[in-house]
Amino acid sequence: MMENNGCQSVGSEKTKVVRTFEKSIAGRPFKVEIGKMANLASGSALIHYGETVVLVTAVASRKPKAGIDFFPLTVEFEEKLYSVGKIPGGFIKREGRPSERATLTARLIDRPIRPLFPNGMKNEVQVVATVMSVDQDCTPDTVAMNGASIALGISDIPFDGPVAGVTVGYVEGKYIINPTIEEKEKSSLNLIVAGTKDAVVMVEAGADILPEDVVLGGIMEGHEAVKEICAFIDEIVAELGKEKFKITLPEIDEVFVSEIENFLSERMNQSVRIHDKHERNEALDILKDDMIAHFEESHPDEKDFLKEQFKAIEKKIVRKMIINENLRPDGRTPFDIRPVSCEVGLLPRTHGSGLFTRGLTQALTITTLGALGEAQRIDGLDLEETKRYMHHYNFPPYSVGEVGMSRVNRRAIGHGALGERALLPVIPSELDFPYTIRLVSEVVTCNGSSSQASICGSTLSLLDAGVPIKDSVAGIAMGLIQEEGKISILSDIQGMEDALGDMDFKVAGTKDGITALQMDIKVDGLNKELLENALEQARVGRLHILEKMNAVISTPRAEMSKYAPRVFQIKINPDKIRDVIGPGGKVITRITSTHNVKIDIDDSGIVLITAADGIGGEAALREIESIVKVPEVGQVYKGKVSRILKFGAFVDLGFGKEGLCHISQIDTKRIAKVEDSVNIGDEVMVKIIEIDDQGRINLSRKVLLEEQNKEA
Repeated sequence: MMENNGCQSVGSEKTKVVRTFEKSIAGRPFKVEIGKMANLASGSALIHYGETVVLVTAVASRKPKAGIDFFPLTVEFEEKLYSVGKIPGGFIKREGRPSERATLTARLIDRPIRPLFPNGMKNEVQVVATVMSVDQDCTPDTVAMNGASIALGISDIPFDGPVAGVTVGYVEGKYIINPTIEEKEKSSLNLIVAGTKDAVVMVEAGADILPEDVVLGGIMEGHEAVKEICAFIDEIVAELGKEKFKITLPEIDEVFVSEIENFLSERMNQSVRIHDKHERNEALDILKDDMIAHFEESHPDEKDFLKEQFKAIEKKIVRKMIINENLRPDGRTPFDIRPVSCEVGLLPRTHGSGLFTRGLTQALTITTLGALGEAQRIDGLDLEETKRYMHHYNFPPYSVGEVGMSRVNRRAIGHGALGERALLPVIPSELDFPYTIRLVSEVVTCNGSSSQASICGSTLSLLDAGVPIKDSVAGIAMGLIQEEGKISILSDIQGMEDALGDMDFKVAGTKDGITALQMDIKVDGLNKELLENALEQARVGRLHILEKMNAVISTPRAEMSKYAPRVFQIKINPDKIRDVIGPGGKVITRITSTHNVKIDIDDSGIVLITAADGIGGEAALREIESIVKVPEVGQVYKGKVSRILKFGAFVDLGFGKEGLCHISQIDTKRIAKVEDSVNIGDEVMVKIIEIDDQGRINLSRKVLLEEQNKEA
C-alpha cells in the first residue's frame, strides 16, 4: 500500500502545470509564473520582480451587460500590508478601503489597457492585482501593469495587447529605467511610461522643473524599454494564449444610419458652431428630441441606437470642422486659450484663497496651514509614513449643472494627486516653512480642464496665504484630433473636445520647466514628433496663463492672515527634551493647555510651537526657554518663594530648579526672620551669585535692591 501525506487527488480535475518565463529588466530578474495560482480565472499570472511579488488575475463575463452605453471595466489594486511586514493600524486589524495610493495605481493600470478592448464591448471585465511581497527597489505599480497585460493576453478575453510600462528616473544627466529607492531620491524626474510596441499610450510624471526636451527624452527612453517587455509578453502569449471569445455586437442597418445622418447633418453642423455652451447644448438637445420624434413611429425600439448615432454624428462633424477649418466649437483656433481671470483673498476667515477662471471653468482653492503634527499619516506599502503637504480636489455635480451625489471618487483622487505633484517642487521645505499645508480645490464650474484650473487656483491661494513658494505654477490641458491623415493639436481643451477628441494631455509647470505631466491616448499612440509639438504648444500656453496670474499676484504676501496659526521654533539640547516633556508628559501638557498651543519636538532637539496667536506662542516659547536654560552666575530670574527655613528662603526659578536665598541676602536691612520680608508664594526678583560644585544655586535679592536704590 502506497503512503501519502493525508491528501488524495480525486476526480477529473487536471494536474496543475506551472510554466515559468524569465527576463532581466533594468538589471533585475523579472519572472512570470503561469498556472501556479488562481487557475479558475480567465487569465492569471504570478509576477516576480526582484523580491516584489504580485498576483494579477483577469475575469470576464461571457454575456454583455444590458442597459449600458460604456465598457464596464474594473481594475482593483489590492495592497496587503503583510507584503511589507506591517499590521494595519487602528482598531480593525485588517485592510479596509483602498488607500489613495492603491486608487491611483488602479487608475494607472486602467488607463493604458482600456483603449485596447474592442469598440462596442459591453462584457464586464475585472482585473485584480494583489500585492503579496514588496521590494522597495522594485515598486509594484508597473509590475502590476505588466502583469495585467500578461493575464489579459493569455486569457480568452478579447484584448489587443500587449501593453507594458516602466518607471524612468533622471540622475546627473542620465535616464534610469526602474530606478531604485536610492536613485529615486536623487532623481529630478519620476516618470511612468506605458505603451505598445508601436507607440506611447500613457504618461504620468512628476518633475523638478525640467525643460521639455529632458522630459521628452525620458518618454522616448522609457518607450524603448517598453518595446522589449512587449516582445517578452508576445512570446508568453504565443505559447500559452487561449483563443479569444467572440463578442456580440448588434448588426447595424446602414440604410437606417444613412437616414439618421441625412436628418441630422445640416442642423448638427449649425448647432455645434454655436459659441455659447448653454445655447449650443440647448440646440443639440432640441435636435436630439426632434430626431427621436421623427423616427419613433418607424423605429419604435431604437431609441438607444438613435442616441448612439447622434453622438457619433456629432463627433464626426466636430472633428471635421476642426481638421478642415481650424475652427473649434466655441470659435477658437487650435492655439487659442479661453479668457483667463484671477482673484485672491475672497474668503476673509481662511488662511488663503484663490479663484481661477478660464472660460466657464472655475476652480476656487483654499489654503489651510497647521502644525507639523497635523501631517497626514500614511498606512501603506511605501517607506513614507507622513505627508505635510496635501492637495484635495472636489467636483460637485452642480459644477456641470447636474443633480447627483457629492462624493470623492477615483477621478477626484486622481486629479487631486496630479495637482499635488504639480506644486510639490515649489513647496518650501519644512525647515524654511514649518507648517502642514492643505489645499482644497473646489471646482465650482466645469467645462473642461478643471484639474489644471485647480493647479492655477492653488498657486494663487498659496501666494495669498503668504506661503514662500519658489515660483508660480500653471497647468494646461492639450487635445488632439487625428482624422483623414491630418492632425490638429488643441490648446486648452473644453469638455466637448475632451469627449470627442483623441488625447487628453495635461502639462503643468513654472516659467522654467515642467513639474507634472499626464497623458492618455484614445488612438494607437503618439510618436516623438507629435509629443514634441504638443509639449511646445503647451509651454506657450502655460506662459500665457502665468502672465495673467502674475498680473494679479506674483509673490507671497509679506504678512500671513491674522487667522493663520503662528509657528515659533527653538533648538534645545536633546538631553533637555525629557525636561520639556516632564514625568508622564505633565510639563508639556500643562504648557499646551495653558497657552493653547501645539508642540512638536523631534529627536534632534528642534521644538516647534504652533499657536492660534502670537501671544500664546511667545508665552509658551518663553516657558520652554526657561525650562531648558542652563543657570549661570549673574543671571536674574523672577521666581516664587517655595519654602521658608530659619536660615533663608528657597525660590523656584521656573525651570525645575530652585535656589537658596540666605537670610542675609533677602533684604538690604538686617531682618530677624525670613517672614519679616517675604512669605511663601511671593514673587521675587533674584540674582544667581554662586553655583557650587554640587550644582546648588545660591541667590541674592539684596544686590538687586541695592542696584535699584543707587539708580533712584
